[in-house]
Amino acid sequence: MQDDNWHACARIVEAGDPERFAAAMAAPVQARAVLFPIYAFNVEVSRAPWVTQEPMIAEMRLQWWRDALAEIEAGGLVRRHEVVTPLAMVLDKASAKQLDDLVLARRWDIYRDPFEDAAAFHAFLENTGGLLTVAAARALGAPCDQAAMDAGYAAGLAAYLQAVPALEAAGRVPLVDGRAEAVADLARTGLERLEKARRAGVPVKARPAFLSAARAGAVLQLAARDPMAVAEDRLQVSEFKRRFALTKAAMTGRF
Repeated sequence: MQDDNWHACARIVEAGDPERFAAAMAAPVQARAVLFPIYAFNVEVSRAPWVTQEPMIAEMRLQWWRDALAEIEAGGLVRRHEVVTPLAMVLDKASAKQLDDLVLARRWDIYRDPFEDAAAFHAFLENTGGLLTVAAARALGAPCDQAAMDAGYAAGLAAYLQAVPALEAAGRVPLVDGRAEAVADLARTGLERLEKARRAGVPVKARPAFLSAARAGAVLQLAARDPMAVAEDRLQVSEFKRRFALTKAAMTGRF
């Protein structure tokens, strides 16, 4: 990867997704060169619906990324761009095709309609956090799709629950069922999928992709124990616990 593009991707992730930036920085240097373009792509796609009040413009921004992924999948000439250029160097055709579902999932952020049902909500988390982790593991050369999907779902759910107050303030309806008992059940589902990923036996080469889930457990445990913390914007763990969880995961491979 060209140094300028690599640094551009790193800066985008640092500004737009501090959690994954910390996770990538905890990974070996060789893995960072793979993770930063993928995570920068995710930042750019996830913020596309929020930079304008015009749905049509937001749709066009997302379509731009769909077109870029189609170029990568085709294997021919790819547009020159600080994220797309390095992204094309780390994604295979299958991942480029699959990440189209991640872009499509972000259309929910454009509009104010609630999720149709619980299945639609779970699909959103799988198509965003889940597919992102799947792509990262594949790009590192160690496909482990189900474990990556489970870990990415858990990490995505933890981040989503923390974002609930901001989503509500923006006029969205973030949860299908906002009752405390439903939120606690949702958090427990995330913990179950995180534990399933841990038991899967992740290949060593893929472990850097799973560092983004290292801090999810503490957030989900808090939400399961105190679901009102979600609505009251108290779903935070101490910086010490966050750093410890990531350091432990990086040293032991246990996320």
